[in-house]
Amino acid sequence: MKITTDYVVSVEYTLSANTLNQPETLVEQTDIKHPFVFLYGHHGVLPEFELQLKDKAVNDPFDFYIEAENAYGHYENEYHVNLEKQIFQVDGVFDTDRVFVGNRIEMNDANGQPLEGVVTEISASHVKMDFNHPLAGQRLHFVGRVLDVRKATDEELAHGHVHGPHGHHH
Repeated sequence: MKITTDYVVSVEYTLSANTLNQPETLVEQTDIKHPFVFLYGHHGVLPEFELQLKDKAVNDPFDFYIEAENAYGHYENEYHVNLEKQIFQVDGVFDTDRVFVGNRIEMNDANGQPLEGVVTEISASHVKMDFNHPLAGQRLHFVGRVLDVRKATDEELAHGHVHGPHGHHH
């Protein structure tokens, strides 16, 4: 059975990333006990990741790169934002449990869309945050193999995600 739209795909891989002229660093590693499982063709993963796996079958190896522009985009300096410190207050007190340098915080943009940012600096009046994706500006390198390919169930297709072992549970 080959990977195509509406199939559930299970893979094991090592993901490394690097920026120009830098060595690759390990980002994530899955394995046969903890595979990455997704519904192919339903926009749950990077489009280039899917393209590289198309028509592969169980036990097929893969080794490919995804350039930054086809992954999480280039690193953008304008995604560094100074926010008023008062928006991080809880009951009139600055939230030091959640807001500290290096912490990743979930927030919403002006349109109510969720986004995450990393606190990079805290001053007397502002919190500076970086809203770039952690892998922005990096070339991704996936090395692995296909573990399983199966037709998605009608319920999985209706819900748009995998159910059962290693998938979403209701």
